[in-house]
Amino acid sequence: MPSYVLRYWESEFKLLRPKKNPAGQRLYRRRDLELVQRIKTLLYDERLTLEGAKKRLLAESRRPTEQLELGMREATYAEALRRIRQRLLALRSRLSS
Repeated sequence: MPSYVLRYWESEFKLLRPKKNPAGQRLYRRRDLELVQRIKTLLYDERLTLEGAKKRLLAESRRPTEQLELGMREATYAEALRRIRQRLLALRSRLSS
């Protein structure tokens, strides 16, 4: 991928922000490279417009966060249910003795 294309994509896609070293050279991490590959696929293979690719990336970037929050809520609910069960078992053992 030519550097001028990468620079243009950096200006268009806010998710693409590689770090820079003190000399100002860009340091692409694995996440950045995966994002560049995804942008390339959306634009060239799926033939989306820039706006379409931005919307798709935005939707994709939100999805894992929602799943993570749901997983955390489920874990919180599961822990609360475990505590309630323990209390009920303790209460049952008190009442039976």
